Amino acid sequence: MSHTPHLGIGIGWRPEIADAVEALPGVDWVEAVAENLCADHLPDSLVRLRERGVTVVPHGVSLGLGGADRPDARRLADLAERAGALGSPLVTEHIAFVRAGGPRTASPALEAGHLLPVPRTGDALRVLCENIRIAQDALPVPLAVENIAALVAWPGEEMSEGQFLAELVERTGVRLLIDVANLHTNRVNRGEDPAKALDELPVEAIAYVHVAGGIERDGVWHDTHAHPVTRPVLDILAALRSRITPPGVLLERDDDFPPTAELAAELTTIRQTVRLTDARAGVGAGADMGGGTGRGARTGEPAAASVSPRLLIGEGESPDTGPARERLALREAGLLSALVAGAAAPEGFDAGRLRVQSRALAAKRAGVVAKVAPELPEILGGGFRAAFLAYAADRPMRDGYRRDALDFVEHLLFEGRPEDPVARRRLTLWWEERAGARPPRRATRLVRRARAALIGR
Repeated sequence: MSHTPHLGIGIGWRPEIADAVEALPGVDWVEAVAENLCADHLPDSLVRLRERGVTVVPHGVSLGLGGADRPDARRLADLAERAGALGSPLVTEHIAFVRAGGPRTASPALEAGHLLPVPRTGDALRVLCENIRIAQDALPVPLAVENIAALVAWPGEEMSEGQFLAELVERTGVRLLIDVANLHTNRVNRGEDPAKALDELPVEAIAYVHVAGGIERDGVWHDTHAHPVTRPVLDILAALRSRITPPGVLLERDDDFPPTAELAAELTTIRQTVRLTDARAGVGAGADMGGGTGRGARTGEPAAASVSPRLLIGEGESPDTGPARERLALREAGLLSALVAGAAAPEGFDAGRLRVQSRALAAKRAGVVAKVAPELPEILGGGFRAAFLAYAADRPMRDGYRRDALDFVEHLLFEGRPEDPVARRRLTLWWEERAGARPPRRATRLVRRARAALIGR
């Protein structure tokens, strides 16, 4: 494991707050969602930030490294291309699965549209390690992987989160992106102790840290990235800092963006949390959280290892992960079918908690579709959300959110909705404009716009 670059204090770059990010004082680096970038046409804001010397790290959300299948070569190539275009010192992804089913299970392919937890078992670890090694070989810079928030727990897990992450690092040499908000989420939703996780995981492998806000409803913590950072999350950040100086700490915000002054205040609070911990524990001196015999470093700098990641396979472990992939594929397909396709809850899961997760996934789909196709809420008015949630109840997403929007509209039109003929005609024109094999010619677009204008009178 080579030396991790010092990043400092950063914020997640999003198009909606691009101007604010550029104006914020003391931002050392930013993180951008990799799938939202084109390597050959970077947003002007990111170009200006790079010219100022601000580091940009691409953060992937769609590889599905915890899935039963090997990482898609095209997705890996895209991530590598974005890292090269940005001159990034590393790239990051998640310890999660995002799709399941398909040929391996002889069932329909399913998309979650969300990051879902992998079971902490030997099978899942073996598959994850191989997938990470494949990704490491395909990427031009080091990879760091993030722990995720979860509403549901797998039955029959064999390791705690800290143990799972420690084994993952030992076998692959991968770096870690530790999200302290996700540790808090898992404390509320799954009864897991953040202190125990920090005690067990190899903190010397941390590349950087995420901090984000959320909200609790009916005893469930929702990791929204749309609310202010809470004190319990900052307390976990302080606990982590008492053990090691993280190379970077980043504030995530993905929705309901506040004024620039509020973002600046949150960044100031994060800085103060780290500095107050420095003052108590001594800069660079990691204080144990108390009583732990964990594997974390007790110094202020990440440790370096000279062993190649390709040699870090568990002793006696077969490189053939085929049987483990088959077993994991069946388990993940069963869970995802219950969450997005109306199937029964797999044995051992909390059915009530699965319903909460299923509703959360559908609500996220509705929100993202409204963003990628803003014409739909405008055409359907206040009925958009209810209509979409009814559609999504047993219809999984097929191929991303834009395809989801098209499928939704096709479903409405097939059902003869909406009842208002003007709205139905506008929806038909919207679908025709986007559903063809190729974009319509300019003349066709002009004719359709003229017809739409006449309909709207």
